[in-house]
Amino acid sequence: MEAKNVDTQGIKLDFGKLLDIVRKNIVTIILSVVILAVGFYVYSKFFIPKQYEASATLIVNNLPDETNVVNNSEITAAQNLAKFYSIIIKSDNVLDTVIKNLGLNTKPETLKSSIDVSTVNSTQIISISMRHTKSSYAKEVVAEILNVAPDVIKKEVKVGSVKVVSKSRISNGGAPVSPNSFRNGMIGGLIGLVLSLAFVFVRELSNNTFKTEDDIAQSLGIPLLGIIPSVDTKEFNKNV
Repeated sequence: MEAKNVDTQGIKLDFGKLLDIVRKNIVTIILSVVILAVGFYVYSKFFIPKQYEASATLIVNNLPDETNVVNNSEITAAQNLAKFYSIIIKSDNVLDTVIKNLGLNTKPETLKSSIDVSTVNSTQIISISMRHTKSSYAKEVVAEILNVAPDVIKKEVKVGSVKVVSKSRISNGGAPVSPNSFRNGMIGGLIGLVLSLAFVFVRELSNNTFKTEDDIAQSLGIPLLGIIPSVDTKEFNKNV
């Protein structure tokens, strides 16, 4: 079986040409990366509202109150209940009561969009979290959900029970969780790199003019016999 001959010369030449383009425009590329990276960082740091997160956790018990889960089947049932309870916690029955108790000027749909309720790693633990520009507001809402949800769950489901594992508290040591200015700066730098490379490649590769003697020989495939020099007419007229 004959091995196929692969012509790598064209590939090498093209790759070398691309490297030359990068070298010629390295200043433009670096400036684009730096400008967009700094721009994204500054915009995230000073113009995007900071968001804080409050969180709390509940544990679901498949058995009546004051009874501990003692075997695998009961744990599995509690895990399934936890998924069901997570839906109830974000229901209008719970959120309407929270809004009423706290006197909030918002709708359940708006409040629901800022609250995340989920099971932790498919266990019987339910995590409740909320992000808001005011840390005290988020903490207060999550705390009220903890007060309201168990009674609503007991009334609606009438099976199992829930118990507070950790009360409402501000996550991340009280620091904002969003935006991530450093990450956004890195994204800006990457965008700057991609855009600048695309720009210089398109500009250079779409330029069909000959720049060197080698370009002429390579493009036409014929030897170069000579070059007509550029003459400065003013200097030429002075010497005539």
